[in-house]
Amino acid sequence: MEFTIDTEQQSLVQAVRGLVGKTYDSSEARRAVTKAEPGFAAWDQLAEMGVLSLPFEATAAEVSLAAEELGRVIAPDPFVESIVLAGGLINSVGTDEQKSELVDAIAEGQTLPVLAWLEPNRGWSAQAVSVTYSDGKLNGVKSTVVQADRADLLVVSAAVDGGTGLFLVTDGYATETERTHDGSRAATVTFSDTPAVALGDGGDALAALEHALNLARIAYAHEALGAMAVALDITVGYLKTRKQFGVTLNKFQALTFRAADMYVELELARSAITWATIVAADEGSTPEDVAAAASHAALQVARAGRHIALDAIQLHGGIGMTAEYSVGHYASRILAIGQMIGDETFHLDRLAARIDDHTVLDPIG
Repeated sequence: MEFTIDTEQQSLVQAVRGLVGKTYDSSEARRAVTKAEPGFAAWDQLAEMGVLSLPFEATAAEVSLAAEELGRVIAPDPFVESIVLAGGLINSVGTDEQKSELVDAIAEGQTLPVLAWLEPNRGWSAQAVSVTYSDGKLNGVKSTVVQADRADLLVVSAAVDGGTGLFLVTDGYATETERTHDGSRAATVTFSDTPAVALGDGGDALAALEHALNLARIAYAHEALGAMAVALDITVGYLKTRKQFGVTLNKFQALTFRAADMYVELELARSAITWATIVAADEGSTPEDVAAAASHAALQVARAGRHIALDAIQLHGGIGMTAEYSVGHYASRILAIGQMIGDETFHLDRLAARIDDHTVLDPIG
């Protein structure tokens, strides 16, 4: 396996880091942006730089590098939600006419699509049940839909004869929006005889939906990885400068050991997430391979993310709990991502279900 990035990819990393680093140069700047409308500030510049076109033109590796840089500053811009997931579905399932109309507009930041797929009390199942499609109209409730109020276009999964279809909706639905603990916005969306147009040729699109969700999970994992790395750096810096009893905290062996444990968890997560990206970028990988790799990455995000987020706050003491200090913001975003990509039980069940399907663990080895 190749774990290094080439010169062009390094340039992408530096460009994205420079852009979002200026926009979100402190937790105060990010907090001010999330309180205002639309809740994110780097979108137009990301479009101009070409970052929003990466899922349509580049490999999963470039997408992941961009997501990781956004995670390092916990940028609230909905890159994974809108571009990787909703945009990726339109690009993979849409008709030539739909792709011609929408993909360029999405890449240029002119259209903000959002996928509405989660249903109340259905966990992370991609199969639509309570939202139904009939005679050109949708009925039912989707919850939770991240950034639904900001979306120009909803991509909605709905139960159809023979499976789960995908539909495009521009209006005729009601939203009830709440602020989430990580500064984002999420809504319950109600459809009541809402006009909808089939995405693609219609029919069952469950397989395409699940594959798009798995690619998004890997991108989310990289976003969490960037946030975890910075949370650890902030914590180590604090231990090296904060004094108790006349010495810095890093002189206390127990605290240094806890920081070392955080580093080990981070590197375990980095290995699993990088491997998942390699699987996703490999043209020989099947959707089942990508699903397994995404679940391995998500498990590491759940375990390492919770460990790093909670220890970062505890090692900071009371200041880690305040809104004015950055480490709490990182912890909140890491835990939010862990919920969006599915919890440990969900991914363990997925892996257990196919444990007898292959005799070789590495699908591209």
